This record gives sequence, structure tokens and C-alpha cells, in this order.
Amino acid sequence: MQRSCLILFRSLTYAQRGRLVLERSGITATVRKAPAAVTDRGCAYGLKLRTDRLSQALTALRSAGADHGRVFEYQSDGTLREVRA
Repeated sequence: MQRSCLILFRSLTYAQRGRLVLERSGITATVRKAPAAVTDRGCAYGLKLRTDRLSQALTALRSAGADHGRVFEYQSDGTLREVRA
């Protein structure tokens, strides 16, 4: 079973820009509204992608100057656990 992770962004626009950066790098990601439990702002969006592509995704985002927030990994019970990236 493929594990997934969620990279947070401060707005829908930033998440959409991040998705475009990842698409250009050959990484598939979907924009998702972030669960309230993992945001301190109440309204945030994230990119969901396969965990095995996380390192490559973060490198691509940094290279493009696409600011992102915290990174979480989906656990088998559906909860999210923050990872250091």
C-alpha cells in the first residue's frame, strides 16, 4: 500500500502554484483542503502526494521559490503525523 503525505500551504493559490511546480517536475499531486486539526490558521490547503516522492517534491518547491508550511504523513488509521522535512 502506498503511503501519502500532505504539504501545507497558506492559501489555495499557493497550493495551486505548488502543484504546477510539481507537475513540471513529473510529480503527481492533488490540492486538498487541510484538516482543521493540522492548521493553526483555520483555512489552509495542501498538496497530497506519495510519500516516496516527498524529498523530490520539496527540492522542486524550494528550487522554484514556492513557500510551503509543515509536512504531514498519513498514518494507517487516517490521522496525520508531522514529519521533519
